[in-house]
Amino acid sequence: MAKAKVKQRKDNKGRVLQKGESQRKLDGMYIYTYVDPYGKRCYVYSKDLFTLREKEEKLVKAQLDGLDYYVGGHATINMAVRDDVIRKNPTDGVMAEIKRNSGKNKGIRHALTVEQQKAFIDAVKSFPEYYHWYPLFATLLGTGMRIGECTGLTWKDIDFNKRSISVNHSATYYTRNGKASFGISKPKTEAGIRHIPMMDTVYNALKNEYDRQKRDGFCAYELEGYTGFVFSNKLGTLHNPHCVNLAIKRIYEAYNAKEIIDAKRQSREPVIIPHFSCHSLRHTFCSRLCESDMNIKVIQEIMGHKNVETTLDIYTEVNFNKKKESLEELASKMDFF
Repeated sequence: MAKAKVKQRKDNKGRVLQKGESQRKLDGMYIYTYVDPYGKRCYVYSKDLFTLREKEEKLVKAQLDGLDYYVGGHATINMAVRDDVIRKNPTDGVMAEIKRNSGKNKGIRHALTVEQQKAFIDAVKSFPEYYHWYPLFATLLGTGMRIGECTGLTWKDIDFNKRSISVNHSATYYTRNGKASFGISKPKTEAGIRHIPMMDTVYNALKNEYDRQKRDGFCAYELEGYTGFVFSNKLGTLHNPHCVNLAIKRIYEAYNAKEIIDAKRQSREPVIIPHFSCHSLRHTFCSRLCESDMNIKVIQEIMGHKNVETTLDIYTEVNFNKKKESLEELASKMDFF
């Protein structure tokens, strides 16, 4: 049985249009349509077909050279395959492999390494669609606050003069009678009420966010008498932990896909960010404090741990890893056996 002949699309001058190209009848404008790695439909415009195709070619080259964040996406590199720029999409199977590896030891709480922590923050700052998350993640990683303590922060809790954050309440997200809603809870122990000094990174992130909100408008959401929340979503309400974890997942998956391609080009091992949740950022901060050999009681007070045993457990884990790394480094330098 003969195959039906596919009718080719042409412009008003009779030229055949390639996949993704179209011409608007109203004004003759040429349009190239594609979908980015995150499912967002994007458009490139030009008054003539030759210029449009130049823009298409530049877009593909930029993606292949890693000049923009699209290189991390599987879908857009397929454009290069379509146009015979490359023979095979190098990201085929990448995400499946990442998911298999990140699923190992799931449920066991691990701190990010310094390299992974830096990679995550760099990804948040470099991906335009995720940059608005930077103040929240910088605060979580730079204070070790619990997610509810952080999302419940108000500007009244921030003292820029003393460079200090007052932790005295927490935003909770719970379901009651089938309906999810926010609430405010007070610390159950005195250890939960504390002041955390702001390091420069946290101070700058919050000061920039304050200046932005002063210009664009502060959060008007009110919850049980609390107003002026530091962090809010596009709907003007608070972030719930599930949404924060989804954002984390999208960020490290986009970063990992890009990093694997970059590492292959540069003939090096990729720095892969494992699966983690927002609470892992608290664990990571505590691990960094322990690695600096800070006094245990000081760490306990900053973290708001009720029992010093909790702090000691993390300190012991970090200390063991440091000893192991030191011995491995020594063994690589000396031939003992």
